[in-house]
Order: sequence, then C-alpha cells, then structure tokens
Amino acid sequence: MTKRVAILQSNYIPWKGYFDLIASVDEFILYDDMQYTRRDWRNRNKIKTPAGAQWLTVPVVTKGRYLQKILETEIDGADWAQSHWRQLQLNYRRASCFSEIAEWLEPLYSRHYTHISELNRCFIAAICGYLGITTAITSSSAYQLNGAKTERLADICAQAGGTVYVSGPSAKDYIVPEVFDLKGIDLEWFDYEGYPVYPQLWTGFIHQVSILDLLFNCGKQSPQFMRFVAKRA
Repeated sequence: MTKRVAILQSNYIPWKGYFDLIASVDEFILYDDMQYTRRDWRNRNKIKTPAGAQWLTVPVVTKGRYLQKILETEIDGADWAQSHWRQLQLNYRRASCFSEIAEWLEPLYSRHYTHISELNRCFIAAICGYLGITTAITSSSAYQLNGAKTERLADICAQAGGTVYVSGPSAKDYIVPEVFDLKGIDLEWFDYEGYPVYPQLWTGFIHQVSILDLLFNCGKQSPQFMRFVAKRA
C-alpha cells in the first residue's frame, strides 16, 4: 500500500501551505532534531495589519547555545503570549469569524510552554483539529537518525513505512533524488503556487502570512481556499 510521508521542522502558527502539506500525506514528521536557526520560521510568523505584514516573534534563549536543536530551544519568558494575543485582537477583531476562532485559540495563549517545539506542536495540532486534518503527526525523535541530509530523510521515511516522500520545493537545493530511489521511495515535490485569494482585511492581498489570517476571515470555509485540506474536508 502507498504511504505518503513529509518531514519538516515545526513553525510558529505556520502559513496555509504548511497545513496543506500536512493534509497531503499520511504521516507528518516534525523534524525538530535539527539545529535551531535564528531569524527563521521556528519562532515567528507574520500577520496582516493595516500597515502590511507584521512579525509576531516568540523570544527564545539562544545566547551561548548556537548548536542547540529545535527541540532543545527554550522560550524566554511568558510576556510574549499576552502581547501576541493583543496583536491578534487588535488586527482581526473585525474579521467575520474572529469570535469563532478566538473561542479555541485564546486558551492556547494562556498555557505555559517551556520550549518552542512544544509550543509549535500544540498550535499545529489545534489548527489541524479545526480544519479536520487527520494526518498522523509524529516526531523525528521517535526514529533512529542515521546519515546526513538526504540519507537521514530517506532513512526516516523508510522507518515510517513510507513509499512516497513529499518535500517542499526549497529542498531541491540539497536533496539527492537517487538516495530515495535506492530505498524504493518515490520523491514528490509539493507545489505552493496557485492559491486563490480569499476575503482579507485591509487593502493589498498577502498570501505569505500565518494561517490565522485565513481562519479569522473565513472560519469553516477556510478549506475552500486550500487544495489538499479541501479534498479531505
């Protein structure tokens, strides 16, 4: 039987394409055994404001920890949560589905998190639940990590029983397709192009923002503006 697998680092409140990738596979493996990279998507994402896209950043402890893994990266303090929720209220309270989303989203900002990986997984799982995405979400720490880069990804996929590995297009810079061929695993490249626009606050449509923008504006209609989530809805 065919089993589709994707392996990707966790992101903070990711954009809609991240969740479409999750919905397109049977198992989505959070690759948080990787080294934490600063100024990346691990601890921040963008929302839309009247002035355009704005970052929401979760402060993390990095001083003197330059080689730490994502799963080892600690959150620095707790004040960020209240600030982020205020920013979401300020910029989306006029969105048509704000109250519906806030009912389950606001409590997530009241929980205590110690590590960015824990926080990301909690939010990702909650959003998948709302969208009806039933893909199994696991962690790379549940598998033996052998080799480097392509070899490691292919080996994790094989351990998971994967017959198809679905990768984001940016990985074309380093993935060696022949490594997957040797393990009998088909390699597919996910396409993030061609998303339709949806009703969005403020002028000038922006695709590259957190999926919260779509949820606040469209609620249960959100899958209509996604590809694989729509197929499974």
